This record gives sequence, structure tokens and C-alpha cells, in this order.
Amino acid sequence: MNVHNRLRAYLVGALFATTLIYTAPASAIEAPNHGGTLTWLVTPEPASIIPLTTTAGGNAEIGPKVVEGLLTYDKDLSPRPLLATAWSVSKDGLQYRFTLRQGVKWHDGKPFTSADVAFSILTLKQVHPRGRSTFANVTDVKTPDPYTAIIELSKPAPFLLTALSGSESPIIPKHLYEGTDIAANPYNSAPVGTGPFVFKSFVHGSYILLERNPDYWDKPKPYVDKVIVRFLPDGAARAAALESGAANLGDQAIPLSDVKRFTTLPNFNVDTTNWAYVSNHQQLIFNLDTPVLKDKAVRKAISQAIDVNALNRVVWYGYGQVSAAAIGVANTKYHDADIHYFPYDVAQANAALDAAGLKRGPDGKRLKLRLLFNPFQDPRAADFVRQSLARIGIDGEIESYDFATYVKKAYTDRAFDITLEALSNVFDPTVGVQRVFWSKNFKIGLPFSNAAHYSNPEVDRLLEAASVETDEAKRRQLFIQFQQIVHDDIPSIEFGANPNITIVSKKVKDYAPTGEGLRGNFADLYIQP
Repeated sequence: MNVHNRLRAYLVGALFATTLIYTAPASAIEAPNHGGTLTWLVTPEPASIIPLTTTAGGNAEIGPKVVEGLLTYDKDLSPRPLLATAWSVSKDGLQYRFTLRQGVKWHDGKPFTSADVAFSILTLKQVHPRGRSTFANVTDVKTPDPYTAIIELSKPAPFLLTALSGSESPIIPKHLYEGTDIAANPYNSAPVGTGPFVFKSFVHGSYILLERNPDYWDKPKPYVDKVIVRFLPDGAARAAALESGAANLGDQAIPLSDVKRFTTLPNFNVDTTNWAYVSNHQQLIFNLDTPVLKDKAVRKAISQAIDVNALNRVVWYGYGQVSAAAIGVANTKYHDADIHYFPYDVAQANAALDAAGLKRGPDGKRLKLRLLFNPFQDPRAADFVRQSLARIGIDGEIESYDFATYVKKAYTDRAFDITLEALSNVFDPTVGVQRVFWSKNFKIGLPFSNAAHYSNPEVDRLLEAASVETDEAKRRQLFIQFQQIVHDDIPSIEFGANPNITIVSKKVKDYAPTGEGLRGNFADLYIQP
């Protein structure tokens, strides 16, 4: 039996009043088996591997196996040690002090030090889509010695301690990134990390190969010898690969129409957990630079023509959790359950469009709108929206792209009128939701941010106040007010939590022991013989 040591995090010093103590969980009943290969289906294929300049799902899932964060998290999002072994927060919330793990090496043999942490945090602040808000208050990262990093802030950031996972804030090697074009750095796709698996190869259109790190700091982990990440664009092919045993783990891999059948297969588990660290959430976003969509009456008419509950039944097979609020149901602390959809009423929507001067032409159409969708969305959701728009005389012209092209079209070219997005709430609204509605997060080329080009000074004020408010009751009230205003403004139509379906062989154990789910590092994963 592999008995985990109990870990404790202490910090002594008059400046730091909050000391966090961690005790590791008890060991599993059975000893993990060593060896074997995990074949993991991931879709769509990411353009790179580590989640440094992107929050794309594939990067956030694959990257942490190679490149780690300072912390990991329990299911309730309580922090646990990873590259940091101890941490504390000053009374005024303006300093976070981390004691770093000693003896850790990068996969190229160079030592991991506080200089890597300082470089990574300041880089994330500049290039990471959510890092612009996550680390907005960071003024400096001091490194008094190789194993101490002190993050200094101009204002409190009550969410910061939860933002330090490998999937959200990866620590990268300074010696391979300093002085380079961060976005174009080749190590984004051939990473060198400190994690349990070493990158070996990336064959685009086919697979990524990771191998066990024999020098991993948390020996005897990891347990499996190899992780093969396979990319199969067809859902039926992915289902066949799982059933045949060619793959033993699939995330969002099979058509939803196959989920019920897989629950009856004796060799598989079907996991529907909406991981706390991810908090799935999808939405329809209006491009407010499109002249006709500047009119809120038009946006409301469109919202009244789309029955999101029917979308859940038809597209998501009833496995989703619909929600009209900008902060979704998984975030129980801040979600406003009193916000409801505008009544589904096609007749009222048609009348509103007539009143707005958008009369039907001889062909029955009022106008044409470019309809994009993130490939993480089910394409049938775009079909559902197109059919809904047709009922009110709007021709939704669907444009389908691979992931990289979609990101460019939506966030650089802004060549859309409506886009169906998959912007998860993640672990805190300041990090996962603010980016969508904060006017200062609109930047050409910045993916997964304010695609609507929405701007409301009161919303900005509420979001900015919540981002520094340390009183939980006051912070919740700020987020409640924010949700009510954006619901009334209609820069988007919130769909809610899309289904999260993981298909896993019953021989695969401990694949998601933390609150990060499949975005953890797989160090604990093992395969029964």
C-alpha cells in the first residue's frame, strides 16, 4: 500500500497572519499498479499544448501533465501543495508568500527556482486571456531566495489563491522563455515542465505522446508509463475506439445519443461531474459592433425566439443544466437563481422586430446574420439557433471552422454577428465571468474575452469592486447586482452548464482525484491489470 505522507504548510512571521495547514488524504485501499499506457481521447485538437496564451480546453487538460502550477485543489477548491509547499496571505491581502518545493528539476535538468515563478506570474499577467484580470493587481513578484516567492499587489485579490493550478497559471521555465515572443515560442507546443510526464512528440492530426518522468519529485508517481492523447474528429469513431479498447479514457468524446448506451456497458463508467474548477457554461454572444444588434429590442426579440429549455432536451439530451444568469449554477456561492429567461414567445418576437423597422422581404426574411460556433459547442446547437432565428425571419448563416480558425475569426477578425461560445465560469467569477463583460477586457486578438464588445460603466464598477472585496456577503451582493444588469442589457443569451461526459474504462483509477477533474496532472492515475 502506498502511504502518503501527511503534509503541513506553516509560515512563521509577524507580517503574515494567515497560515494554511494541509493534511493529505488517506491512501486508497488498494495499492496503485505500476505500468501501462493511458490512451486518452481529446477533442478538438488544440493548436498548442500548454495553457499559457490560451484558455482552450485541450491545452488546459493536456498541459498540466507536463507543466505544473504552484497549487492543486480539493473537490471543495481548498488549496493543496504542488510546486509550493507552504503559503500565507498578509492581513491586508496585499502579499502572498510561497515557500517552494526544493529539489525539483525541469525536464531538461535545470533547477526549478523562484525566478521561474516570478517570470511566469508576470508573463501570465500579459499574455493569458484570464491572466489580465487574475493578476491585474500584481505589482511585483519578489524572490528573496531561490525557494521563496512573494507576490505583491496594489489591491486585494480574494480569488488569487484559487487561481494557481497548472491548468490556469502554469509555471514555465524562465530560461526557455525569457527574451522570446511568448505567443510564438516553440515550447508552447513542445513543453518542458516539472510535471509527472515528459513531452515526447506532437503529430498534428493524430496524437501527442507523453512518457513517465523518472525523476518526478513525488516518487513513486506517476504510475503509468505513457499517456497517448489521440485526436479523432468523428464522434462515432471515438465511441468505437473506446468500445474496442483502443482508448480507455474519453472526455466529451462520444455523441450524447450514445451516453445512455454506454451506461449499460459492463467495462465502462460514465462520469457526468461538472468539475468545480471548470464549471462548464455556454452562451450565445451578440457582436454589439453589428449595427442592427446595437438595438436591445432586437436582441431581446432574438432571445425570446430561442427556447433554451428545448435546446437542452434536443441538443443536450437533457444532460445540461440551463441557467439564464451570467454566473452559472455550478457556482452556488454567487449564482442568482432568481434570474429567468425572457418568456419564449415567437409572436411577440416577430412583433418587436416589426416595431424595430425590420420588415420581412418578399422571401419572408428580414436580415442575414453570420452565425459562428466554437468547436467545443455541439454543432447541433448552431442548427437549433438557426432554426429558431428562421421563425422570426432572420437568416442565420452558419460558418463552421476548425478551432484555430474560429478563434481568429471571432477574436481577431471579429467576422461574426452571433457566436455560440463555451466560456466556462471556472472557479471564481472575477476570473471566469468578468472577462466576458468587463469593457477593459476587450482587445483585438485576445481570445475568450469580451467578444460582444460590451461596455457598461456600472457593470465595470461592480466587477472591479467585487474583484477586491474580501467580505463574502458584500462580494456576493456585488455579483448579484452585476447579473441583474447584464441580464437586462442582453449582450448575450446564457445557455447554462452543458453536459460534461467522461467515459472511462473501469480499469482506469484515480483519473480525477482533485477539484480540477481531468485538468489535474494524472500523477495518481493508474491502470488495473
